[in-house]
Amino acid sequence: MNINPIVKIPAEEQATNALREFIVSGQIPQGTRITEAVLSEKLNLSRSTVRTALHLLTREGLVRLKPYSGWMITMLTEKDIWELCTLRSAIERLGARLAAEFIDTDNNSEKLQLAFKHFTQTCASNDYATIAESDLGLHEVIIGISGNRRLQEQYDLIKRQTLLFIRSSNDLIPDSGEILNQHKPIVEAILSGDIELAGRLSEEHNIEEGKKLISSIAL
Repeated sequence: MNINPIVKIPAEEQATNALREFIVSGQIPQGTRITEAVLSEKLNLSRSTVRTALHLLTREGLVRLKPYSGWMITMLTEKDIWELCTLRSAIERLGARLAAEFIDTDNNSEKLQLAFKHFTQTCASNDYATIAESDLGLHEVIIGISGNRRLQEQYDLIKRQTLLFIRSSNDLIPDSGEILNQHKPIVEAILSGDIELAGRLSEEHNIEEGKKLISSIAL
């Protein structure tokens, strides 16, 4: 009989995971002011537990504590978008180049094809929250097969903010099939081992999406 043991998850971790999901999914919109008291009541957790979760989310860039105003869900500004866009484009460009270089080692081709297959399926679902998670997952696989551990560590530092960026930019695209089409050439270039093309397409994708997102909030 195979019975998996019950894993106890600390309340702080549960609160952090729940709040992160609410933020990234858009259930709590960007710029929303939140209080420990209300969240404590909604989540049925102590205020100290909620406070710990909020402090953890500030490290991820999803929540900010403003003097005299309290807690607020991060609202991506033009500067935030520009910083994330340029940083992502640099990291993902290098990741795509290295992934293309090492695509024929360690079953990397199979890993990428599997991730893209999953991404294709989620894009067909038209569930933008799930698509954003799968979108990030695809980029994580590309960074992962680059073989550069330190590059992966740097990507992990901006992963949650990147997810917020992806969700915000994807929301501007009415046809989820277009999201898939944006990534297909990048994946094909990596699978073909075209180092220069993979890097260039990855960088261009990030820059273009950043420009669109900045334009949308400037309206």
